[in-house]
Amino acid sequence: MARLRKAVAYRRLERPYTRRSKYRALNYVRASPHNLIVKYSMGNFVKKYPCRLELVSDADIQLRHNSIESARKSANKLLETKCGTNYNFTVRMYPHHILRENPLASGAGADRMSTGMSMAFGKPIGIAAQIKKGKTIMEVQCEEKDVAIAKESLKRAQNKFPMHCMIRVTLPKKKAKAE
Repeated sequence: MARLRKAVAYRRLERPYTRRSKYRALNYVRASPHNLIVKYSMGNFVKKYPCRLELVSDADIQLRHNSIESARKSANKLLETKCGTNYNFTVRMYPHHILRENPLASGAGADRMSTGMSMAFGKPIGIAAQIKKGKTIMEVQCEEKDVAIAKESLKRAQNKFPMHCMIRVTLPKKKAKAE
């Protein structure tokens, strides 16, 4: 049974492997896996909201597309149930980097099947977003009354990631009364 390798194997930033093109001569990555992230913008895109909450990375890291999709689903589900359509939720990163795996066989007869570390470049198995420290991962715009719900949804999304994040809240400035 083929299993997904643990994320710790791909967590560290690597040299980007991204050369994909619709033209065959320019496409150095022969078989690129499809992206599991279904949507990047959810909620009401037209309305302008006063409050803005951002999930910001605290480390340089690679995030696989399945962890980004799982974080998006859990955050969006809470926002949908509590706020209806009165929010704008955006995933602010795209997984370009293609992850490779050199499958090493173990067990009886493995020495006849495996080539070891010769020709060890690996086959594409997934894609990841490369994120630097301080980059916004996800963003929620909402009304002032929904800030606590939006904050909770970003905390749920943060639990799906292998690093610590901070939530940056931008509230509207209060106007001073003229006397």
